[in-house]
Amino acid sequence: MTQALELPLTLPTGTLATYINSVNRIPMLSAAEEQELALRYRHEDDLDAARRLVMSHLRFVVRVARGYNGYGLAQADLIQEGNIGLMKAVKRFDPAVGVRLVSFAVHWIRAEMHEFILRNWRIVKVATTKAQRKLFFNLRNAKKRLGWMSQEEVQDVARDLGVHPRTVVEMEERLNAYDTSYDHANDEDAAAPANYLEDRRFEPQALAENDEMHHDREELLNTALATLDQRSRDIVTRRWLQEDKCTLHDLAREYAVSAERIRQLEKSAFKKLRLTLDATPLLPAPSQ
Repeated sequence: MTQALELPLTLPTGTLATYINSVNRIPMLSAAEEQELALRYRHEDDLDAARRLVMSHLRFVVRVARGYNGYGLAQADLIQEGNIGLMKAVKRFDPAVGVRLVSFAVHWIRAEMHEFILRNWRIVKVATTKAQRKLFFNLRNAKKRLGWMSQEEVQDVARDLGVHPRTVVEMEERLNAYDTSYDHANDEDAAAPANYLEDRRFEPQALAENDEMHHDREELLNTALATLDQRSRDIVTRRWLQEDKCTLHDLAREYAVSAERIRQLEKSAFKKLRLTLDATPLLPAPSQ
């Protein structure tokens, strides 16, 4: 039997240094001890065994978190997210596979840290797809050595990761961009976008232009509708242009045809409208 480890139920909640010193004092498990605890948790649902597995690997989470110091995020937050990944790994760990828990858990720990970094590194997300996330962390490592990448280096990274070179360039631009407040607390800060971006929504000229554009579009639509036959015009108007819209079945009952026939007439009407709208300029040509 494994000798019982005297582990604390909780860890200090003071400074980060105190926490790190505490987890470093927790004894590490031998392969036999780890195997026995994992079997107890997996087959007997022994929560104390799971706690011992987690506690004995907290120092490893701290070591992984140190590798992400360059992202400008608090190390305590990274450690906390990594601990969540460690607990997920312990829950899914199968001792019968024949690998140590640390080898299995590293992927879960890093996955949680990566997700946290992507959520908090910028106000606007820099990576959303799986390929972009992989590219984000690979470029972060490369930037330590290369600075701005040459075209050849871009091609190499794109080929290695199986992405388009333009995607590599876009990610590099995102990595070099920084968030800025739209309206700084200091109103005299010239760098604040609020001090140099115009708000033209309520300018008389802009309002007049918008009204004229809306009027021209309405006239153009009415002209296009006039090219349709009465039934097609009625279907389009009642299906899309009035507030209380009709369904296909409503119109089908009124015209004594099937709903599919109404759909076909609607499709044909839209095709005619599109041809008319494409052939008619929205604004008249300027006079010579």
